Amino acid sequence: MKKIIHIDMDCFYAAVEMRDNPALQQVPLAIGGSPDGRGVIATCNYPARRFGIRSAMATAQALKLCPGLTVMRGNMAKYRAVSQQLHAIFHRYTDIIEPLSLDEAYLDVTDCDSHQGSATRIAEAIRHTIRDELSLTASAGVAPIKFLAKVASDINKPDGLCVITPDEVDTFVAELPLQCIPGVGRVTLTKLHELNLFTCRDVQCSDHGELIQRFGKFGQVLWQRAHGIDRRPVQVERIRKSVGVERTLSQDLAALNDCLQWLDTLYEELQRRLEKADANGRICRQGVKLKFNDFQTTTVAHRCERLDRGLFDTLLHEAFYRGEGRAVRLIGLSVGLGDDNDPQLSLLA
Repeated sequence: MKKIIHIDMDCFYAAVEMRDNPALQQVPLAIGGSPDGRGVIATCNYPARRFGIRSAMATAQALKLCPGLTVMRGNMAKYRAVSQQLHAIFHRYTDIIEPLSLDEAYLDVTDCDSHQGSATRIAEAIRHTIRDELSLTASAGVAPIKFLAKVASDINKPDGLCVITPDEVDTFVAELPLQCIPGVGRVTLTKLHELNLFTCRDVQCSDHGELIQRFGKFGQVLWQRAHGIDRRPVQVERIRKSVGVERTLSQDLAALNDCLQWLDTLYEELQRRLEKADANGRICRQGVKLKFNDFQTTTVAHRCERLDRGLFDTLLHEAFYRGEGRAVRLIGLSVGLGDDNDPQLSLLA
C-alpha cells in the first residue's frame, strides 16, 4: 500500500509577502494585477478571503468587496527561490516528488524510514520544518492514493493536517461531495446534479455506461475516483505540454470586438498560470479556442518563441471568422510548451 503526502502551502504568494513585511500580516492583502487593466487576483490572504475575495476574481471586483484591500504585484523570482527551499526540505525525506506548482507537490514516502516509516509523522515533520526554517505554513493530506491526499490537504486548511488511512478510504469516499474530486468544475458539477448525482455514493449506484456516454473519458475517471481508485504513481519527471485558460461566457457574443475585450482578462490569468507552472521559458506555440452557440469548436494556433499578446488578437480574428456569423459562447487561450521540433506540437486546425 502506498503512502502519499500532498503538501499545499497556505496562500503562498501572499504569505511570503506577509513574512517579509510584518505590516501586511493583519490587513487584507491580495497578489494580482491592476484594476485598470482588467487584472485578476492570483491569491489573497485569509483576512481578504473573509470579504469573499478569491483567486481568479477581477481585481476591480475585489476592491469593490473590500475597498481597503492592499493589492501587490507578484515577485516570481522571490517565490521561485522559496519554492526551491521547500523542495530541499522535501528531499530530506524522499526523492519521489511530483511538483504541481511552485507551492504544491505530491511526495511518495512509502519506502521512507524516517519517523518509523509513519507518513503522518513525516507530514507533520515537514510542516514543522517549513514553519521553523521558512516562517511559512503548509497544509498536508496523507492517503494511500493521490487524489485523496490532495482532497485531504484542503480539509483542515490553513496550517492543518488530515490523514485518510487505508481502512477509512471506502467510508470517506462514499460521503465525498463530487465537487471535491479534482477535475469536476462548475459546468460538470451542474450536469452531475441534473442527474441527481451529488456524492461519490450516488455515482457508485449509478449506471456506469450512462456516465461514460455523457462524460466520455472523464466519466471513467469519475467512476474510478468515486470507487476510491487512483492508480497514478507520483511522477518524478512530469513534463507539461501546455498551459491554458478558458471562460464560458454568461451571454453569447455575436461581435468580434466584444470577444476581443475578453482577451485582457484571459491573458492575465494565463500569465499567472504560466508563472505558477514556472513555464515561461519553454513556450513554442500560442492558440485560441472558440466554442460557438451551436457547441461546435475551432482552434487556431501558431508557433512562437515567446509569449506575444498581439498574436492572440490575430488568432482570435481568424477563429471568429470561421464561425461564419455564429455567436461565441466560450473563449480559450493556450500556450504549448516544449521543443519547437516536437512532432506533437503541430499546428491545430
